Amino acid sequence: MKNHRELGQELELFMHAEEAPGMPFFLPKGMVIREELERFWKEKHRLSGYKEIKTPIMMKQHLWEQSGHWDHYHENMYFSEVDNQHYAIKPMNCPGSVLIFNQKKRSYRELPMRLAELGLVHRHELSGSLNGLLRVRSFTQDDAHIYCSMDQIESEIEQVLSLVHDIYSSFGFQYTVELSTRPEKYMGDLEKWNAAEESLSNVLKKKNIEFSLNEGDGAFYGPKIDFHVLDSMDRSWQCGTIQLDFQMPEKFDCSYIGEDGEKHRPVMIHRAIYGSVERFMAILIEHYQGDFPVWLSPVQAKVIPVNPSVFDYGHQIVNDLQKQGIRVEMDDSSDRFNAKIRQASIEKVPYLIVIGNNEKEANVLTVQKRVSGEKINMTVEEFIKKIKD
Repeated sequence: MKNHRELGQELELFMHAEEAPGMPFFLPKGMVIREELERFWKEKHRLSGYKEIKTPIMMKQHLWEQSGHWDHYHENMYFSEVDNQHYAIKPMNCPGSVLIFNQKKRSYRELPMRLAELGLVHRHELSGSLNGLLRVRSFTQDDAHIYCSMDQIESEIEQVLSLVHDIYSSFGFQYTVELSTRPEKYMGDLEKWNAAEESLSNVLKKKNIEFSLNEGDGAFYGPKIDFHVLDSMDRSWQCGTIQLDFQMPEKFDCSYIGEDGEKHRPVMIHRAIYGSVERFMAILIEHYQGDFPVWLSPVQAKVIPVNPSVFDYGHQIVNDLQKQGIRVEMDDSSDRFNAKIRQASIEKVPYLIVIGNNEKEANVLTVQKRVSGEKINMTVEEFIKKIKD
């Protein structure tokens, strides 16, 4: 079994450079996977009632002091100075989300408000701990922050649990669940912490989800549910999280006007499902060993001409498939036919389209599945339908 760094190099997915330690460069084929993951994420969230936002990468120091990150996370942050004012590059997306919530007066009719963000963050990890895409200094968190009333907490967490299950099962992942409780260094009062822990526990029990207890490992602002996905080699990876937060709405004086006409404090739910796009990609690369499902494959089909006399037919096929949004290439190199087949196999292309004079005359394709080697004759239209299905 190869690790994701070896596969990433072989399949030309990503690279690292000394000029930016711990900050990955995504190559064209890696960008295809990344964009497909983000497109899938956005569609699932749109259907679940989330609105997408984008917040600045760098914000003034006082914001991080107000949020509590300065006291609890200062040593992991990067800083800058602009116009004689101190700024910090964001290690987390939540304070920016709060500023959007606070942009105007809010009503109970707007709750629950679900704001989702694929937000680029930077954290100073020790150089010795950096590891491909698994441990980096620059990464994109698939965050969402839900603002809700106290009586909406459990129904919102239920919905998040359903969304997590939907997304993980789409990749064939099984997962385990862990409830983490109040750490030694925590913000806020004990009563609210106890209520938060009880809410998370109640929902897990109501949904009949088995979970283990991780005492004292919650975030400094609230307890959390963590999700550990199990890959094809039965390794466990911590990815998603749901964190209940009574503290940040208090620190930023978040409020909404209730049905009674009075001001009320919303509860904030932080949650991520991939954890980060980069780390989730690393897990997927190893989970599939680079043999991605068709929808994630950087190249979904490769046209292999038997001889140069059918190059024109090959280019026609490529054009027809590309117009339908299918990611296809043609090997029109001077390599021998068997070498072309071998190269496409190394690149783990799911479908090989072999064309010769017979295929050109009959206006058909000979489609070969990479894994099974099975060969099927079909028209371009039939192949398009197969890929789209």
